[in-house]
Amino acid sequence: MRTPVSTYRLQIRPGFTLQDAAQTMPYLKSLGVDWIYLSPILTAERGSDHGYDVTDPSAIDPDRGGADGLLAASAAAREAGMGVLVDIVPNHVGVATPAQNPWWWSLLKEGQQSRYAQAFDVDWDFGGGRVRIPVLGNDSDVDALEIKDGELRYYDHRFPLAEGTYTEGDSTGDDPREVHDRQHYELIGWRRADTDLNYRRFFAVNSLAGIRVEIPEVFDEAHAEVVRWFREGLVDGLRIDHPDGLADPEGYLRRLREATGGSYLLIEKILEPGEALPAGFECEGTTGYDALADVDRVFVDAAGQGPLDALDAELRGGTADYEDMIRGTKRRITDGILHSEMLRLARLVPAAAGLGQEAAADALSEIIAAFPVYRSYLPEGADVLKEACELAVRRRPELEGAVGVLLPLLLDTQAELGMRFQQTSGMVMAKGVEDTAFFRYTRLGTLTEVGADPTEFAVAPEEFHTRMARRQAELPLSMTTLSTHDTKRSEDTRARISVLAELATEWQASLQRLQKLAPLPDGPLANLLWQAVAGVWPADRDRLQSYAQKAAREAGNSTNWIDPDEAFEAKLAAAVDAAFDTPEVTAELESLVALLEPYGAANALGAKLVQLTMPGVPDVYQGTEFWDRSLTDPDNRRPFDFGARRRALAALDAGERPASFLDDAAKLLVTSRALRLRRDRLELFTGYTPVTATGSAAAHLLAFDRGTPAAPGALTLATRLPRGLEQRGGWQDTTIELAAAMADELTGATHGPGAVAVGEILRDYPVALLVPTA
Repeated sequence: MRTPVSTYRLQIRPGFTLQDAAQTMPYLKSLGVDWIYLSPILTAERGSDHGYDVTDPSAIDPDRGGADGLLAASAAAREAGMGVLVDIVPNHVGVATPAQNPWWWSLLKEGQQSRYAQAFDVDWDFGGGRVRIPVLGNDSDVDALEIKDGELRYYDHRFPLAEGTYTEGDSTGDDPREVHDRQHYELIGWRRADTDLNYRRFFAVNSLAGIRVEIPEVFDEAHAEVVRWFREGLVDGLRIDHPDGLADPEGYLRRLREATGGSYLLIEKILEPGEALPAGFECEGTTGYDALADVDRVFVDAAGQGPLDALDAELRGGTADYEDMIRGTKRRITDGILHSEMLRLARLVPAAAGLGQEAAADALSEIIAAFPVYRSYLPEGADVLKEACELAVRRRPELEGAVGVLLPLLLDTQAELGMRFQQTSGMVMAKGVEDTAFFRYTRLGTLTEVGADPTEFAVAPEEFHTRMARRQAELPLSMTTLSTHDTKRSEDTRARISVLAELATEWQASLQRLQKLAPLPDGPLANLLWQAVAGVWPADRDRLQSYAQKAAREAGNSTNWIDPDEAFEAKLAAAVDAAFDTPEVTAELESLVALLEPYGAANALGAKLVQLTMPGVPDVYQGTEFWDRSLTDPDNRRPFDFGARRRALAALDAGERPASFLDDAAKLLVTSRALRLRRDRLELFTGYTPVTATGSAAAHLLAFDRGTPAAPGALTLATRLPRGLEQRGGWQDTTIELAAAMADELTGATHGPGAVAVGEILRDYPVALLVPTA
């Protein structure tokens, strides 16, 4: 198996095709990248910028460069000595425009007789033999249907007509409503999706329909093009999107490994603290959110927890109970946008169990709300399920009888109920926690990132070292990351926000002034909003308005997606506008950002160097070799300038040095030197040993040696808590012991052997990457 040393994520889209990717290879090689990592490239909904709404898995998207584009990108990567990793989406397909998806079009036209009927996860009995499609403004809108060119039309929506259900050639006399009633699908009001839908979706996205790749024939057809990539040597590995949504993730990975000739596989899996990948999973690890959480927290000041908790309590009128919060947000999801899924589970409970449908749905929802992880993998995860049932009963004692009836049914891995329950728990976790609670639990924005436990405020260096040693031993080929297309905030935004833990008093005063100048009648949301604005400032108005609205609607406390509160959203928009239009607000922000900036940059460089040199396979998200201060998607998918980065790298290689560590060039220096060293001197990255400093500021240094006791390797040094270090008076008498002379890859300076002052090593930058000179 060929494995990567590092990867660089490229978002392939109509505006940046595979041919464009091919042109970047010389630059990426110079940057030090080992493999390119491509976003989904199969044919997707036309105009899709992300590619996760695949409409035809049999071909590479022509708008993304087509088959010729992959051939060009792969050839360019090979010429540069680089591998190719591609993101694939096995759980669902895009059905927003039925005519673009031949599988879905066939299903709608031919119903259960379609050759693709088995590919989709439809509860035909519940729909009376029809697929329910929630596109109408309301059910009475069937009066707006018309028949045109042999199709059923609802404004811009087009649907096929089954043979014999209308007058071909002359349909002018056909009543569209009657024709609609004879189809294999039923168009329903969009609000009914919460309760009456009868096909499995991706989360609550009606336009993404789940497919059943556990069926061998479906797997084979869905992956024929992907398998071709490996057969023809175009691709070396795959990133698997949302495996928790599959009926049998373990079986899927085993089959995929075999189909791709034993290739390198990563899964987009959220591991909660203390959770490990199931032993039977045929993959090298995850896409790195677990690593991201550890890196972020080692740069957060634990001393800030008390003051920030107090501020949070003041803003929300009481202490936040995160466990209770996520129980509530999960129930909001199970009783709201995913209630159709809960009712489907309830319909699978045997009548002999003696539970009514709503009672069964209630008990199932309570169990899911008690889940500590995204999914149990039965039978291995039986204890997780049992513990969730126990917690559900403690919370709701009146459910003891219902839960007692359900538990053995849910533990039955051969039964449909047990399988579907496993598929559903992750959906509720993602929507209830990532997409709701993370916008409500706002004491420090750094902590509410995908894959993280926001109740863990900070990680001490000793604990960080323990986790890294474990990663080296157990997941050496798992990906590490700091920014992705899905992160709520980019790495540099989070690094700046983290400084607030060192400046809690100043932050409280600043937020109070902002609330007086631009009042927002939702304290926790104001905390979230102004942290985000400070984290990305300067930013343009449209970006911040878009983020503010999304954050408020996701939180769902003062407004929401389904029924927005116009009055509240007007106040929210006014608060954002004040950042640009009210001089006092602008001045307050600029003063706050000026205070945060140098410490945030130090945090960011430290996090970047640690991530690039720690155990695992580091990924660099496109463009983040420069400072990148982004918020949640689509903000984090904005175009960027490869040319500027190429020129800046050439200047560094010509001997120019950044004017200060605040420059874009400083981050590029750290990124390129770390990537090159890992690629070219792999023997320096074979182990993991903590390095301890001595002296008054020792706690401000995070350091580790990636070699072994017998053969020292690359030595990473990063500054922690830079504001506190400055107040302490700098490094002063703090030293580390070097067993041999070592050169800094960033500055060229040589240090050691013997005791060396940390302040001398970190004279120019808050980080250093040392390698043995002999």
